[in-house]
Order: sequence, then C-alpha cells, then structure tokens
Amino acid sequence: MEGKGTAGEGSSQRKRQAERRSSRRRVEDPPVEEEVPEVEMEEEEEEETAPAVDVKEERRKRAKAMKSGEMRARVSWTLVLAAFLALPPFQRYRVEEMGFGEIFRTERMRVDPALTQALRGRWDMEANAFVFPWGHMIPSLENVSRITGLSVYGKAVSGYTYPCYHDIAERLLDLPVECRSSLVPRIALQESLGLFEVGKNAGESEDEYLERLARVSRRELASEPGPQADLDLRRFLVLFHGRLLFATRGDAVHCRFLPLLADLAYLHLPALGRGELTRPGLVPIACRWGSRRDTRHLADQLERLQEAIDSYPYLDVVWQPYLGEGDEGQPWLAQARPYFGRSVWLHALNLVLPLNLFLTQRSLGFKQSVVEFPVRDRFHRPGRSFRGLHDTTDWREQAREQIENWERKGKSVKSTATTDDAYLRAYALKYGGKVYKSARHQVDVAGEVASLRALLLSATHDREAARRETEELVSTYSDFSTKSMF
Repeated sequence: MEGKGTAGEGSSQRKRQAERRSSRRRVEDPPVEEEVPEVEMEEEEEEETAPAVDVKEERRKRAKAMKSGEMRARVSWTLVLAAFLALPPFQRYRVEEMGFGEIFRTERMRVDPALTQALRGRWDMEANAFVFPWGHMIPSLENVSRITGLSVYGKAVSGYTYPCYHDIAERLLDLPVECRSSLVPRIALQESLGLFEVGKNAGESEDEYLERLARVSRRELASEPGPQADLDLRRFLVLFHGRLLFATRGDAVHCRFLPLLADLAYLHLPALGRGELTRPGLVPIACRWGSRRDTRHLADQLERLQEAIDSYPYLDVVWQPYLGEGDEGQPWLAQARPYFGRSVWLHALNLVLPLNLFLTQRSLGFKQSVVEFPVRDRFHRPGRSFRGLHDTTDWREQAREQIENWERKGKSVKSTATTDDAYLRAYALKYGGKVYKSARHQVDVAGEVASLRALLLSATHDREAARRETEELVSTYSDFSTKSMF
C-alpha cells in the first residue's frame, strides 16, 4: 500500500510540474511557427525556400525510397548540444570526465543523408564490413578516435539487459515507460530537461535557436550538486545516447553515429565531393568538415552517388588518411593507440560484433593478403528491441570470451603479401556483381568474368604504381646529376 501511495503522489507531483511548465511556456516563449523536432534526413535543418515541385511525383519518389529502406533522421544535435550547454559547470565537467567532452566541442554537426544511405546499402552482415568494387572497408577504432574524439579504450561496456525497463526508468529517470517497452518517450525526456518548444522560429538563425533552447533549459536544471542534479545528469545521458550516439534503430549497418560515416567518406573517398574542408587543422576531425547542400530529392542524390561509387577511381581511394596527422591536442590518442591496427571483438551490452580489420590490411599500409572471408556470426544474441520477449541477461557471462578478447586487445594484423591479386580474385568470386549498386550496373556478372576484371584492375594498379616509382627515381637521379655537375 505504501508503494502505491508513493507512486500516486509522484504522479500527481509530475502532473502539477507539467501544468506549471506549460503555463510558463505560454507566458515566456514566443509562438513557434515552424516545428522540426523530427524530419526526414533530406529536409533536416533546411533554411532555404524549397523550389516548386510536382506533388504526385514527390509522393511517388518518397514511397519508393521508403520501400527501399530510406533512413529517417533521429539525430538531434542542436537539442543535445543545447542541453549540454545548459548544464552548470560541475555537470559539464562530469560529462567531460566520462570521455564525451571533445564531441561537444564540435560546433555544428550535419548528417549527409544520401551519403549515409549509399554506404548503408553496402554493408555486409557476414563480414561486418562495407563491400566496394575495390574491396572491403571497415570503420576502425582509429577512425572513431580521430574523427569524434571519443574514448575507444578501457573496460568493455557490459552489464545486464532486461525484458522490461518500466521500474528502472521510474526509479532512475522518474519518467514513464510502458511496461512492455524499453523506450523512453521522446517528448517527456526532452521536457524533463527543459526542452519544451523545440521548434525553430521563422527567421531564427542557428545560433539564436541554440541560445534560446539553452536559456530555457537552464531554468529547469539544478544549479548545485545533489539528488536533483544527479537525476538531471542521468536524463541528459539518456538523451545524448538515444538521440545522438545511438541515433538509428532497426538498420543492419549498426551505423550508430551517422556523422562518422560521412567523415569516413570525406577522408577515404574525396573524389565524391560530398564534404567541404571548412576548418582545416582542428581536432577532432569532425570539427573540420561540413556537408555540401544538395537540393535534389534524396532518391536522385542516392542514384547519382551509387553510380559515382561504382565508377570511383580505385587509385584515388585513400587508405591511410592519417599519415600526415600528428597527435598534438589529442591526448586521448595515446591511450587508444594500443588498440589500433588489431582485429578485436567489440562489446556494448547486447551488441557484440567482431572488428575484422584483417580484411582491410591496405588501411595499415600492407598489401592485402588472401584471407578466409567470415561467415554469418554464430554468436547468438537477442535483438536490439526489447518488448518483454527476452529473459534478463548478464552480458558479462554471455559475452565473457569476447570481453576477454577485448581485454587482451585482440590480435595484431600483419601481412607478408607483395600483391593484392589473390585477394581481389577471391573477392570477385565471392561478391561478383553484388558490389555494384547503381541501376546501370545491375547485371549478373559471372564469377570468371569478375575474376578477370579483378586481375585487370590489379595489373593496372601495379602498372600505375610502377610508373610513379619510375618517375620518382628519374626525378631523384636528375636532381643528383645536377648537383654533381656543380
């Protein structure tokens, strides 16, 4: 009986708080004319006036794109950054101590929806890698560390997952969660942090929008350490993880941090021309890039991108984009470096995946040797969506072998190969025409033909490398001869 009475009192208190907040919003906040809390990715943060379009044609394209698995925006960078800036200094210090400080120094974060969608379609679930016409590519721990500034070292994030999170959410967040669900209501979570009217006002600049959100949020957050401040911090961390770091659900790529994919393409595939290096030299690298605006429909952008990737010049692929990068201003790299260049199991609660870096030896400066391509993972795990269908799971026991592998830092990747030929033959035989995604490449390429194509490509690559070496030798010899004459 006491428990019921407490729950009723808490519910009444939350109702009164909501009524007071609603009244305060009507008095203090200007009317919101444009509401954009969650929009499709191609429309996110658009400020220009859209050109006139054929409504029926747009609906047809939209329906087609949605059927093909078009990703919808879940990234709310401005909301998360506003909540972070609204935190008092002692709270921001706690967030930075958790290893998240660098990512909040990124002033602007935009998602490139077409590029993300194009990369998503090339994810191979067996290899846990992207498959391109020139071979496998994998986001490495060095990519994550350099681009985002996030910590990629230390203990694995492990613990329990539960069939129901109702009681936990009530106790730790003081927020309602339906009994057979693991989802915290978005609006309730945002309003608990003072993010009430999150729509952007007409004529409001991005800086003004961010400042207004932070100002309103700051009035609702505890300014001194204590139980309420701890509650605020837990709510903020749930918003941060749910709306930014783990911002997509239901996609097979596990591309939890969408801007990471865009920055990867900017660095490794510069000829696609999707990114602008607006602030060179800043760290982490995510601070440097801005995505170019493209007013075409997402389906049109995606089609052009698929064709561009299918015909991308293989010699222009940048396998080692950090060769000229130092570690200055990036102290987190020193602790993360022992994990670089190693195949290792990655583990975060019910997400357990192998980082098969041996498939991308070229990213470590080696020639790619012949390797055994991974088959579908036999490591069973529940799905990411919990709706009362699974038992309580202790992942420290369920994934003990994988956690121990992480603690040993996995296995170093090495290669003694002198050419990529054998790997490219095996790759072509396994994937064939499946690596081509654009409409004009949708043909059934026999394994033998694909193998010959791979051989020709490898020969072309070696010939080009030999030509460059010859030119360098000739240039060096000419310089030496000139100096000898004097």
